[in-house]
Amino acid sequence: MNRRRCAAAAITVVSAVTLLAAPGQAFAVPQPPEPPRKSLEEVRKELDELYRKAASATDAYNLAEEQADRQSAQIVKLAQEIAKGQARIDDLKDRAGATARAQYRGGGLPPEAQFVLTDDPQLFLDAAGRIKAGGKATKDLLGELNRTQADLQAYSKQASTQWALLEANRVKKEKHKKEINKQIAAARTIEAQLQKEELARLQKLEQEAAYRAQTAWLDSGVLEEVNGRASDQGKAAVAFATKQIGKPYVWGAEGPGSYDCSGLTSQAWAAAGRGIPRTSQEQWRLLPRVDIKDMRPGDLIIYHADASHVGMYVGDGAIVHAPRPGRNVTLAGAGSMAILGVVRPDK
Repeated sequence: MNRRRCAAAAITVVSAVTLLAAPGQAFAVPQPPEPPRKSLEEVRKELDELYRKAASATDAYNLAEEQADRQSAQIVKLAQEIAKGQARIDDLKDRAGATARAQYRGGGLPPEAQFVLTDDPQLFLDAAGRIKAGGKATKDLLGELNRTQADLQAYSKQASTQWALLEANRVKKEKHKKEINKQIAAARTIEAQLQKEELARLQKLEQEAAYRAQTAWLDSGVLEEVNGRASDQGKAAVAFATKQIGKPYVWGAEGPGSYDCSGLTSQAWAAAGRGIPRTSQEQWRLLPRVDIKDMRPGDLIIYHADASHVGMYVGDGAIVHAPRPGRNVTLAGAGSMAILGVVRPDK
């Protein structure tokens, strides 16, 4: 009886294994449903946010680089001052040494002091005057030596401070560089998942969003009072900027083959004979601000709440700007992005 039960159990197990192993009889493990795919409009907004973060990090990188360049120049200047100071100290020490040697040869007294022992009254008076003048010269010499040594110590301290700042800015640059590449890589990963037709539709959506923003800006009547004429420098800046149309955006670039947004505007104004800050945030912070109604060609329009983008106003409600990675320098509606304000380099 027990043998029959064991045999029956074995047959049941074998049958079950055979059934599971039989072709066409496998049972699929239930998979969780795929998350709903984002609409192209959602993708457009996500890409816009990623590229905006990259632009903000680019501005921070450019600022750190500009500061590092200034600190490097300051270190070179300090090194030159230190070299000059050391040479001056060596000269002063040589002169002090010559005075000491002269005193040693005179039995511990300078030659003038030995004349004090003469019985000739006039010679005595002349010698006393020379002693007084010599004492003052020695005192002045020691005073200059002390001042030069103090200056040398100050220059050395400043150089150490500048080195520390330079290293800190190098660290900042690397941090911002990683952030830029991270945001751009994320955006390109999303774009790489789109079909060719989807990319074309996405670009059309971007154009439509910019057109809606520009139309709303113009419909507000903001340009009705704008009739400012460009200055000569403003005309030169506009001429330079518009000649760059078609060149690619590259973050951190200042030409001549590629530009980022503030690289374009700063180089345009440099070509017009006026140096301005390198980054859009510094341009917003340091350049004189004007009302939109007083805007004229050559003025810079700063965009977004963090001042992370800039374009140059060229008239008729348009700007020339370097938009973002994957795009070229182009003309666009001045109101196609969120305007923070307007600055004038030659005010």
